[in-house]
Amino acid sequence: MKFEKVVLDSDFHRAYAVGNVTIDGNLHLIVASEAIDGKCVIYSGKDFKKKDVIWEDQGGTMSIVEIPNSNGEFLAVRNFFPGFNGLTAKVVHVKYENEKFVVRDFIDLPYLHRFDLIETNDGIYFIGASLCTSKKEREDWSDPGKVFVGKLPSDLTKGMEVKPILENLTRNHGYYRAPYKGVMSGYVTSDEGLFVFTPPHDGNDWKIEHLMKKPISDIAVLDLDDDGVAEILTIEPFHGNDMYIYKFENNEYKKVYTVPRPLEFAHALWGSTLKDEKAFVCGIRRLNKEMFYITYNKATKAYELIEIDREIGPANLKVINLEDQDLILTANNTIHEAAYYLVK
Repeated sequence: MKFEKVVLDSDFHRAYAVGNVTIDGNLHLIVASEAIDGKCVIYSGKDFKKKDVIWEDQGGTMSIVEIPNSNGEFLAVRNFFPGFNGLTAKVVHVKYENEKFVVRDFIDLPYLHRFDLIETNDGIYFIGASLCTSKKEREDWSDPGKVFVGKLPSDLTKGMEVKPILENLTRNHGYYRAPYKGVMSGYVTSDEGLFVFTPPHDGNDWKIEHLMKKPISDIAVLDLDDDGVAEILTIEPFHGNDMYIYKFENNEYKKVYTVPRPLEFAHALWGSTLKDEKAFVCGIRRLNKEMFYITYNKATKAYELIEIDREIGPANLKVINLEDQDLILTANNTIHEAAYYLVK
């Protein structure tokens, strides 16, 4: 595979969060900053050259999630600033109406870092993970975070009620959406390990399972070798320098692969397909500041690592699979750049 890099913005201070929405049938890419006065920009049109600034006065954006069954509406975290300064973190609702993007406050949720919307036959459910509950200074982790859930209302102008369903999660940082036992679920990581949250469906309530008990910063989930059992790729510990792949064998998760290169501040993970080949795509913020992908060679029965780029430092990335091509959207935080990579 080859990768063609396209720079969306070469002067994007502290680019951090990425997302995408579809408006009137057209794909739009979104990148937002973590900076105090950071911006959020949406790119569209041919080669995504059309640029609209959604906001440029208040950043701290950690996550961006499209609302299912909408015409490109999305929710985003704001006010979670560098240095784990997230006391005033909130979720905003963004909607394109009357040929402009309108931003409205949705809910306040201190220290909210990651969140998601998962659709089931019972509705659309919100799940959000707070990094902590309070802080006295940057490295104060004495008041652990929580996982909150709620049901998305039909009228978002009235806000949403959320409740904690799991507490005492230290450095509650990582999140990934993937199936679990055949049902789309949310995977959450912290110093206490990996938990999976399955939302209500068929009248059931939320279900929680504790899958791994070790400090994990971030994960991605994908059946990389097509054997019917998903692998879990981890970054360990919090903002850590080690990456492993685990496989569920004999009723436990066993380590089957270690990323064989020095890393520093691993942060971005995604599991998807690149040109119909299953792959984990990974971003590292320091040292070589690289982006690479990991595949499984069925002939040699071995995992393989292939570098895509370096000296970029992605804070977050996501793979977007289209009918005629795939692309990787990246917030290259270390060099203050928004970009995407066409997979060829």
